[in-house]
Amino acid sequence: MADTGAEEHGRRSVLRAVALGGAGAAVGLAAGAAIDSAEAAPATPHSAMAVPSAGPWRPGEGHVDVTWAVNTSQKLVALTFDDGPMPNWTPMVHDILDEEKVKATFFLVGQRLVRNARLVHGRMDRHEAGNHTWAHRNLAQLDHRAALSQMRRAHAAISEITGREPRHLRPPYGNIGGTTLSAAGVLGYNLVLWSIKMLEKTYEKHPPKLVDYIVNSTAPGTILLAHDTGHQDRLVALRNLSPMIRGLRAKGFEFVTVSELIQAGAAAPGTRAAQ
Repeated sequence: MADTGAEEHGRRSVLRAVALGGAGAAVGLAAGAAIDSAEAAPATPHSAMAVPSAGPWRPGEGHVDVTWAVNTSQKLVALTFDDGPMPNWTPMVHDILDEEKVKATFFLVGQRLVRNARLVHGRMDRHEAGNHTWAHRNLAQLDHRAALSQMRRAHAAISEITGREPRHLRPPYGNIGGTTLSAAGVLGYNLVLWSIKMLEKTYEKHPPKLVDYIVNSTAPGTILLAHDTGHQDRLVALRNLSPMIRGLRAKGFEFVTVSELIQAGAAAPGTRAAQ
């Protein structure tokens, strides 16, 4: 009986091993089918493709940098404004910056700049102009050719009207697709995002708290995002620019353009650019 039991145990072990092996094979077949299915899935959207050509392709210097903030021990901050120029608020912003003697970087929408060129004539000497596309299109939804067209048209308008070529791109909504990078690379742009934005909607009813938030949250190398057009809640930031500026200056901060901030970061000991 003992021998019969041992034989039965052995038989069951063999059957179990065969069953497990069959299950493994089934899993393998299923995985293979999934890979085949993935390969048969719809093609990657053109807007996601950072290399727009199947042949040899190399844009500009062969790289694009993306900057949210800068590593520096210096108390430097870059104040930036998006979406203008527009008649409603852009002159007010310039008036405040002139009064406070502050530099800023304006990421301009080319179409609006052409329409409202008078708003910036004689007012951009201390400031920097950046590219915010021609018509504020979402670059992450455009193919390479369309994204490049948006940037080129804006670049031409900014260069002609301000007298200086933009060096940086801020993609609308902060959205970055592959073609945002490829088109920026063609024009030699680097991308500039932000590390702190004005939370206008959050503090719309409590302006002093917005001032405190900005002043207390800003660190050396911060890029601040504001807008000089848009929804009415954005006015809470613009109407309180002076208290923000004075509060940051009281803490020892100096306002610089984005290019100056990036240059300071590149020269800082211990950064990749300085090594």
